[in-house]
Order: sequence, then structure tokens, then C-alpha cells
Amino acid sequence: MENGGAKGDVPDDANEHCPGTQSEEAGKADACAGCPNQQICATAPKGPDPDVVAIVERLATVKHKLLVLSGKGGVGKSTFSAQLSFALAEMDHQVGLLDIDICGPSIPKMLGLEGQDIHQSNLGWSPVYVESNLGVMSIGFMLPNPDDAVIWRGPRKNGLIKQFLKDVDWGEIDYLVVDAPPGTSDEHISIVQYLQATGIDGAIIVTTPQQVSLIDVRKEINFCKKVGVPVLGVVENMSGLRQPLSDLRFIKSDEAGKTDATEWALNYIKEKAPELLSVMACSEVFDSSKGGAEKMCHEMGVPFLGKVPMDPQLCKAAEEGRSCFADQKCSASAPALRNIVKKLIKAE
Repeated sequence: MENGGAKGDVPDDANEHCPGTQSEEAGKADACAGCPNQQICATAPKGPDPDVVAIVERLATVKHKLLVLSGKGGVGKSTFSAQLSFALAEMDHQVGLLDIDICGPSIPKMLGLEGQDIHQSNLGWSPVYVESNLGVMSIGFMLPNPDDAVIWRGPRKNGLIKQFLKDVDWGEIDYLVVDAPPGTSDEHISIVQYLQATGIDGAIIVTTPQQVSLIDVRKEINFCKKVGVPVLGVVENMSGLRQPLSDLRFIKSDEAGKTDATEWALNYIKEKAPELLSVMACSEVFDSSKGGAEKMCHEMGVPFLGKVPMDPQLCKAAEEGRSCFADQKCSASAPALRNIVKKLIKAE
């Protein structure tokens, strides 16, 4: 099918000889008759968005822009975004973390910033700072009550994303990490449209190992390819449970029910085989028998960044709003996350 519009300007289901969505003839030309997009094209504003110019100017001081995506919710995308930001800041980079998950903003909690407010100056909205080199912006700072539901349609969500990009004064920073909602919805189209004008480095996609998650990740990868966003790589999160044997709980089942046998078990191990207390216990939580994210990346021709195990200490760090790199508690997950961050920086 041949169309008259510019590449990327013509919907997939458009009629032959479509003039393009940005043309003055959009929705009005003879070729538009009967097209399912006719009414939308006829009433939509034409030409470049004037706010894009303001966004480009605002983000001119941001060196690198990283988009963190996931096909499904609950795979640890926001946890990864938070720890990626902590890691970059720990490496003495100036970092901004933008939470555009409008309906489920968990970043304030994961960075220990609950209850903080946004302040305005003559330069725009000021991020909330965790450290002097790590600033955060989220709709979570705007809600009077953290339990309030955000019940917005697409245009209002897109308007807030645009305002975040246009009005937040990040200053001179090395990295802007954008934590997006799961899926491929209005917010994704908007953030890609605006960031592409400023020069986006690419997307990092977070998944879990099982096929039910990877099915949607494939869609996410195809979304990136269609809109022209480079896929920097895929992270397989919750890749098996891993924790020190000494952190496990033990339960003994008998006719009376279940009783906690942790103290007895650990004392027995300490007495009979003390060397086991330093051993890491591992277990597959999700089925990865079909190759997981690594195999999928090979099939789809995108980089595989690595695996992050399910680490109860990492979950605790996220709940407490702190970096998993600050101490030795996250011994299972912190090294894996650090290796992934090194790969990302080396790839740029």
C-alpha cells in the first residue's frame, strides 16, 4: 500500500494514499473517506507541538536519558529503577529519577521520600532530593493522601508527563532515569514522542523468567522497534530465590500442626555442620525451563543485561527506601545489579 504521508505519520490501518496525520488534509482528503481514523485526524491539532521546543530546551542539560519499561506489572521494574538510580549516584554521577507511573507511583516509597512536597521556584519545579546528586519527581508527591486513587483519562496523564518534562528544573545532570508504567499505553507513546526530540539513549526492559511475563516483553520490544527507541537490554529479575541458609525459617509439621523449628534447626546445623551457615540457599520460583529472558533476547536480537535473583534483603531495602549498595545485607542481589549497571554504562 502506498501513502502520501511521511514515514511514521501514517496509521497501520489507514486507507491507500493517506495524506498523513499531520497534513492539513488529514481527515478531509478524498482518500480519507471510510478510514477508521478519519474523525480523529480531522479534529486533531496539526503541526509540531509547541511544548516540544520547551522540553528540548529544558532537557538540554541532561546528558543521558534512560527509559525503564516492563510488559507486566509486578516484575520489579520500579525496584530496578530505584536501585539503578542509587547505583549511578553512588558512582558520583548527577542523577534524576522521573516517575511517570501515574496510577501506581511507588518511587517515593522506594527512595524513602514519602510525605515530601514539590517546591516551585522561578526556574520551575524543584525535584525532591535523596542526596545532593540524586533528585526525584513523581505524582506521588502531589497526592494529599497516598491512598488516593488517580482516576485520569489518557489526555490528562499525558498533560502531566509533558509538564514534568517541561517544568522540572533538573539542572546539569548526567542521567535521567524514567520509570514508566507497565505495558504500551498512552503514557509510553507520549514519553517516547517527547524524549525522542531531546535524544533518548534507549530503553531497559525488566521481566521475570516465566513465559507468561516474556509474552508481554516481546510486545514491549516490538513497541520499541516500531517507535524507534533502541533497546539497551533486558533484565531478568526474580531469577530464582537466593539467600543465606542462616536467614531461612524452618517449620516442622506434625499431627498438632506446624511449629517453628528455626532455632532448633540452626543450632543443629551450627553443631553438626557449621560450614553450611555460610552457604547460599537457592530455589527456582518461576519456571525458566524454556530458557527465560536470555533465550528470548537471542531470538529477538536484543542485548541480555543479566539476572537479578529474588533477594528478601533487596525487598526489605525497597520497603525501607534505601540503597541495596549501602551495606553488605543484599549479598545476593547487589553484585548482580552492579554488574548490570556497569554493562549499561560501558554500552553507551
